[in-house]
Amino acid sequence: MRKFAVVLFVALGISSLPAQAGVDGAKQFAEQYAKHAQVANPGFKPTAEAGRDFYTKKYERRKDNKEEACASCHTDNPLNKGKHVDTGKPIQPLSPVTNPQRFSDLQKVETKFKKHCNNIIGRDCTPAEKSNYVTYLMSLEAPKK
Repeated sequence: MRKFAVVLFVALGISSLPAQAGVDGAKQFAEQYAKHAQVANPGFKPTAEAGRDFYTKKYERRKDNKEEACASCHTDNPLNKGKHVDTGKPIQPLSPVTNPQRFSDLQKVETKFKKHCNNIIGRDCTPAEKSNYVTYLMSLEAPKK
């Protein structure tokens, strides 16, 4: 019952996020995920380092036993364009620093997290993982022109 209450709390809280593009929107997502992570762990504070570790950590895919990480498709630098490892389909930069469309739509963000977390790590990502991940993406600096 407690787990259900936490899931409901997270879902209702995240649904209150405004849809803003770019780093401002991403910051709001990270803050909201952090609040939900603090329900389970009151001392939780998101860090870019933990987000980078999560982004680059390789997991064994269930479907073919190959190792894969977020960086497998999104490259070692999420400021750059990526390419899907299986289909070769181009992927726009993941970081809201260079792609303001990222983190602009709550439904898309949650759909992508659910799909990719389940495909790569075999489960849903926790609010702490999501907060660290987004914090890492916001910590990157755009290339100087």
